[in-house]
Amino acid sequence: MGSIGVYIFRTTFGAFLLVLISLTSVIWITQALRDFDLMTNRGQTVFVFIGITGLVIPHLILIIAPIALVMAVAHTLNKLATDSEIIVMNAAGMPPWRLFQPFVAVTLVCSIMIAVISAYIAPEGLRMLRRWLTEVRTDLITNIVQPGRFTPIDRGLSFFIRERQPNGLLVGILLDDRRDEKERVTILAERGEIVKSDVGSFILFDSGNIQRHEAKQPDPSIVQFDRYAFDLSQFAGSSQVLYYSVRERYFWELIWPSPTDPLYKTQPAHFSAELHDRILGPVYPFAFLVLAYAFLGAPSTTRQSRVWSIIALTVGVVTLRLMGFVTSIVGVTVPAIVILQYLLLGGTIGAGLYAISRGMIIELPSALTNGVNAVIEMFKRRVSALTGAAQ
Repeated sequence: MGSIGVYIFRTTFGAFLLVLISLTSVIWITQALRDFDLMTNRGQTVFVFIGITGLVIPHLILIIAPIALVMAVAHTLNKLATDSEIIVMNAAGMPPWRLFQPFVAVTLVCSIMIAVISAYIAPEGLRMLRRWLTEVRTDLITNIVQPGRFTPIDRGLSFFIRERQPNGLLVGILLDDRRDEKERVTILAERGEIVKSDVGSFILFDSGNIQRHEAKQPDPSIVQFDRYAFDLSQFAGSSQVLYYSVRERYFWELIWPSPTDPLYKTQPAHFSAELHDRILGPVYPFAFLVLAYAFLGAPSTTRQSRVWSIIALTVGVVTLRLMGFVTSIVGVTVPAIVILQYLLLGGTIGAGLYAISRGMIIELPSALTNGVNAVIEMFKRRVSALTGAAQ
């Protein structure tokens, strides 16, 4: 690759990592704040909160990595052009493919990372997220109910404990059940403990009473008890069978789905659309690279033309990715449209490589740029006139 290639690879790869980590962190924080109730309302520790919300990071990387790559490539090419290095290398007779090689190496790393994450890591993270949330719901009383607070654990069902001792014993318990409109049930107990067995989860109340107040009766009936069991299994997820969505399937499960899979029986088109999306995921970085190099890799002596090239590159990348999303969504109902996604990527890469090999400088028509510049200048004069009049 040579010293120049190593320099370009190191600069581009460093920018790629910086943009990827920064964007992923910002988006992860915005997503994590939506689940902040895991700590505030459900009594989870900060480690559980970070663990649960952090499991979506691989899925975020799949979306952000190609964007981070094109930003890194554009930054490096713009830096080389600003320092006139591209013009010097072109004048020295360096072929465009030699300058293109280190960018291909960075793109190859990005594509391999996307392929590995999409095949196993992202689906496994989403599966772990589903299992973890199920466990949180399963251990309902231990994790959600906080001492000294009335906590709703279901619609019309509230729970209160005065104290939770280190050995897990609950002290001062009140359970108010209003789920049945015809009857309200209130349980008061001095103590209680959580018991789990093969048949489910129960809370055993000691030394208390049950108050049943029927809607048509003026007074409640009160029954004293020494020991009473209340079934918690109906609020837990432990007895539920986990069904993984299409996004949570491994790559090989999409290629060879089980004929007995209930989801595959009802949604075979979703499996096909997701499979094509996973296959084309590692191709997008190469398409974005070719676009970036075709617009910004050619020697240019004017800063203005490079600004227009960056704008055109942004429009091209956004359009290409949006078309990919649209074809993936529509492909669920019209499977044949997935071919359009292959044609778009193949056409983009082919046209870009042709432009690079011919050393073409892709610029907007001069009439368009002159018109836009005229509008900008007129706007500036209007603003200056208004500013002067105000002063």
